[in-house]
Amino acid sequence: MYARVLEPPLRQSFFLFGPRGVGKTAWLRARFPDALFFDLLDADTYTRLLAAPARLGEAIPAGYRGWVVLDEIQRLPDLLNEVHRLIEARRLRFALTGSSARKLRRKGVNLLAGRALTRFMHPLTVGELGQDFDLRRALQHGCLPFACTDPEPRDYLRSYVTTYLREEVQQEGFARNLGAFARFLEAASFSQGSVLNMAAVARDSAVNAKVAEDYFSILEDLLIAMRLPVFARRAKRRVVAHPKFYFFDTGVFQAIRPRGPLDSAEEIRGGALETLVMQQLRAVNEYGDLGYSLHYWRTATGDEVDFVLYGERGLVAVEVKMAHTVRPEDLRALRRFRESYPRAKTFFIYTGSRRRHEAGIEIIPAEEALRGLDALIR
Repeated sequence: MYARVLEPPLRQSFFLFGPRGVGKTAWLRARFPDALFFDLLDADTYTRLLAAPARLGEAIPAGYRGWVVLDEIQRLPDLLNEVHRLIEARRLRFALTGSSARKLRRKGVNLLAGRALTRFMHPLTVGELGQDFDLRRALQHGCLPFACTDPEPRDYLRSYVTTYLREEVQQEGFARNLGAFARFLEAASFSQGSVLNMAAVARDSAVNAKVAEDYFSILEDLLIAMRLPVFARRAKRRVVAHPKFYFFDTGVFQAIRPRGPLDSAEEIRGGALETLVMQQLRAVNEYGDLGYSLHYWRTATGDEVDFVLYGERGLVAVEVKMAHTVRPEDLRALRRFRESYPRAKTFFIYTGSRRRHEAGIEIIPAEEALRGLDALIR
């Protein structure tokens, strides 16, 4: 198992959110080997606590001062009332994992009123993989722990996608028409790294726009996709208003994305590289507590910068391109961005081998940039 850089709070209960398969359970068992562990995916545990949440307190020995782990708490949100009582009455500390925020956002759910911190876990970072990081493999299979270690990562990722359809979407009743949702997943994969056209996705999925919007919300609630907002602070140029869309991991995107005879392999690889940079930026920002909000920038005239990080530390713009050489026109969007935001740090990440500096823009080979991402954006 790879060592993770995420550090747990040691004195306060916390929620740990992240998609299925990122390693939350393995991390908790490694960090809290002596904790009392309640797996809510286990049918017996789930049924007992569903019938009587007070059984949780009865199962914890009197005088116990260790950690209590509740895995997949979204399956039983009402149990949080009992958790709240035990924190107050017995000063217990809980680690509560979740791979879906949908039920926890429901009106009336007790989120412990500030008595628990919130942490997020992402796929493995390049730093966590260390010498095992292989750019080519990461572009094809992503950075979920099992995808990095399974000898047949393609089969694992296909199973991952169907498991989500079966266990999360169908079992929890998130989508009534599983066939329509499966079509939607494929249609959404064509929007990876692109400005979202809801009408086009709805049309390709054979559903109406309202259903497509609900499906996008389901993906976000399951933490397996995100919509990236446009950066428009003090904009000197007119920018677009619609968000960009990403599945959270390159391997998941590759597993969902259909291939046809007219598909461009270069286009798919370009989307994969952009996704890999995105997921690494999210993780480095979260684990390092850097405080950036993540955006993209696109003008009405078509100039686009893939990622813009904004926060108290400053402004960082990152353009990503699957190319072995850099042409002057490749840097145009970053130059336009610098005209509007001259104090921004700007990076162009590509698949060539030479690092250089040009007109205030750092041009960096992809693997070098990914291995040094934390230092670049600090």
